[in-house]
Amino acid sequence: MKLIEGQVAIVTGSGRGIGRAIAELFGQHGARVVVNDLDADVAAEAAEAVRQAGGEATTCVGSVTDPQFPEKLIKTAVDKFKGLHIIVNNAGYTHDGVIHKMSDEQWYAMIDCHLTAPFRILRAASQYWRDWAKQEAEEGKLVMRRVVNTSSTSGVAGNAGQVNYAAGKMGIVGVTKTLAKEWGRYNITVNAVAYGFVETRLTAAKDKSAKESVDGQTVELGIPEKAREMAIRAIPLGRAGTPQEAAGPVLFLASPLADYVTGTVVLVTGGSYM
Repeated sequence: MKLIEGQVAIVTGSGRGIGRAIAELFGQHGARVVVNDLDADVAAEAAEAVRQAGGEATTCVGSVTDPQFPEKLIKTAVDKFKGLHIIVNNAGYTHDGVIHKMSDEQWYAMIDCHLTAPFRILRAASQYWRDWAKQEAEEGKLVMRRVVNTSSTSGVAGNAGQVNYAAGKMGIVGVTKTLAKEWGRYNITVNAVAYGFVETRLTAAKDKSAKESVDGQTVELGIPEKAREMAIRAIPLGRAGTPQEAAGPVLFLASPLADYVTGTVVLVTGGSYM
């Protein structure tokens, strides 16, 4: 059974990690996916993986923090696939530091990526979704559309050294619950997933040579090995999650199985932060 066959989905940050796992799972369930990444080659590889999984795919390369990019992203879906049913705001990274050492640039980088960018993307989508929903109502049609925002355990419980990241991830929960109330009348569900420890480049053992430039910020990838060990010991299931396991709840929230679920934050944590 393909849960979202023929539906058009945007997944930001879907070149690698959890985003790619979501895009591939959507492909397995028959979706037409707009893959987004900063790197054109990485985006192209992910799009091909979606096709191999059984879906259709196109790419929209660029940074979600670029104020002009959200309009381009939404238009890519509408122009290529003639519709838009699902938006997954997944793009993100960490730029950690204790507050007395954190720069304004670090602070705003996280707010821009995890809060302002999803806001702009959803605002751009609203220009289409509201008009389509009104027309569908006049025609007596019921078409469900869905938003899944990505939060974190830092966004529900805070985390030392991540005041900027936690602020962005807590903020997106507020966006989620507010839009669930605003958009329910348009048959749009708005939910969030809050991830715990999932194995990606961001949670790998820290190697000081592992750095990446994102929006002009040089970011060290990974976390110290001792911190990894402590975090894993605190997980009731006793292990980190995989990107594929992280993708499953997103598919649920993006599918008809969740037609009556909105304004909810699903903890995907292996039992942490119950």
